[in-house]
Amino acid sequence: MEFLIVCPLVFLAGFVDAIAGGGGLISLPAYLIAGLPAHYAIGTNKMSSSMGTAVATWKYWKNGYIQWKLALLCAGFALVGSNIGARLGLLLNEQVFRIVLLVILPATAIYLLFRKNLGSSEDSHLSKRTIAICMIIAGVIGVYDGFYGPGTGTFLIILLTGVAHMRLDHANGVTKVINLTSNISALVVMLANDRVMLLLGITAGCCNIVGNYIGARFFDKGGIKIVKPMIFVVIGIFFVKTIFEVVGK
Repeated sequence: MEFLIVCPLVFLAGFVDAIAGGGGLISLPAYLIAGLPAHYAIGTNKMSSSMGTAVATWKYWKNGYIQWKLALLCAGFALVGSNIGARLGLLLNEQVFRIVLLVILPATAIYLLFRKNLGSSEDSHLSKRTIAICMIIAGVIGVYDGFYGPGTGTFLIILLTGVAHMRLDHANGVTKVINLTSNISALVVMLANDRVMLLLGITAGCCNIVGNYIGARFFDKGGIKIVKPMIFVVIGIFFVKTIFEVVGK
């Protein structure tokens, strides 16, 4: 039953994640719905999402969307942040995660609502200021990704386009590198603390790979227009679900 619940949703998460980020908003609840305890759900989700994100990263690199100098600098900051976040996450109750999301999700939706053109900038020049901003964003979101994770890719895309003023395709490419780095870093911590169900994680990871590959191809063929609506949908669904979970406690 765990496989029947998790695998289709993780495939969908991979598709969404490759286009708009935020696949964890679908995949992590899938593990929780299947009955896994919170920390096992987070750890196993890191396993499957790392596999899928690796494929999406390769596809974006192949399509020329990754600015490697910036991506590698950001990855270093994300690596440190994710490791710190994962260790903090092991110390906290799962209810804390839900309460944090009740603040983050509506704030993100409001920002998107008033931002007319997501990633419409045509300026691909990397100034020192832009690089510094991107590294700070990577470090902060890296902590969040290690701490909990859902929506990491979405938050990165929004901040890289909105604050660092990157083009959407370049922001998405750099996001994939950052996300992959923070996922692997957090996964190492979860494996060391025996918080990963390996068979379920690897099987779901194969589904996530297929979803990410199809999603990356879709983005490259003109799916850029549905990025913002898709972000709204996943944020709305997970926000409602989180409310029910908090009230239920």
